[in-house]
Amino acid sequence: MDQISNISQLFAAQKYKLTPQREAIVNILLDNEKDHLSVEEVYMLVKLSYPHLGLATVYRTLELLCELHIVEKMNFGDGVARYDLRGNDHSHMHHHLICSVCGRLEEIKDDWLVELEKRVEREYGFNVTDHRLDFKGTYGTCKRTGCKKEKANKAVS
Repeated sequence: MDQISNISQLFAAQKYKLTPQREAIVNILLDNEKDHLSVEEVYMLVKLSYPHLGLATVYRTLELLCELHIVEKMNFGDGVARYDLRGNDHSHMHHHLICSVCGRLEEIKDDWLVELEKRVEREYGFNVTDHRLDFKGTYGTCKRTGCKKEKANKAVS
């Protein structure tokens, strides 16, 4: 079963409709999954198919997708809320590597925290239902060569 069908079932289970406009927003997220789009970026892309769709509708749809645990609202330290699809293949959100020099973002699909979750439950009686982990640092290539973003920042100052 494809992701749109799964998402449609999640909507129906919660008594919501996956309208053509909502489906267009979901498709934008699916087509740009690696980009972690902001509301404004989703809005600009969906306007190509639905020019009369308002920014408020995009906001509401993204918030509904978060409420239904289809999308995760994220902030990678740049002050911009971004939206990331939750994968069907894992029970938890995937993790991220975030370079503080160039801003490159890489996803880690493996769930390395299963043992930690078991320990938390055992030692604290706390049942973990979800988690998210972001690693912030610097890629070796950015340290050695300096990256375009770092060079651009120096040129401005």
